[in-house]
Amino acid sequence: MTTSSQTSSRFKDELRILSPWAYALAALVFVAIPVLFVVFIGRDPKAPPFAVRCLLGAIAGTLLACYVILIGYINRDAGRRGMSRLWWTLLAMFVPNGLGIVLYFILRKPRTAHCPQCAAEVAPGFSFCPRCRNRLQPVCPHCQRAVDLGDKFCPYCGGALEPSAVAPAAPAAIQPPLSS
Repeated sequence: MTTSSQTSSRFKDELRILSPWAYALAALVFVAIPVLFVVFIGRDPKAPPFAVRCLLGAIAGTLLACYVILIGYINRDAGRRGMSRLWWTLLAMFVPNGLGIVLYFILRKPRTAHCPQCAAEVAPGFSFCPRCRNRLQPVCPHCQRAVDLGDKFCPYCGGALEPSAVAPAAPAAIQPPLSS
């Protein structure tokens, strides 16, 4: 099914934005927390058995490593969405109970796209580029409403969509006059 491969590749694309420092710090946390659980908690006379300390350390290390990865993701994602990287990273780190992370994912701006003709930044949902007037979204040739690329019929008027009519209009090239 194409949905799972698209989701998988999109998830991989999202992981690629993480900095190496986030991976390194997450690995350090993942290793250090279980060691701390085994060594320092083991000194307490009322400490749980060794196997339980190892299990608790592995669980705590995994959770904290995931937290570090999320903080690293927020740091990079905020920058690519035109938001303050420092402010959102600090908010995600210091607002308790993970609410800062939840706030980021609720309040983050949508990613901007680029016009294929002039490379200007275009907000999501725009039908035309504000700089060069290039059509960005396909429309039905009958009712002029936006349609998806895979549609064969217009969901609004039921008209048949031809592949050339659904594709965004290519910019008209200026041709020199014919010489006789």
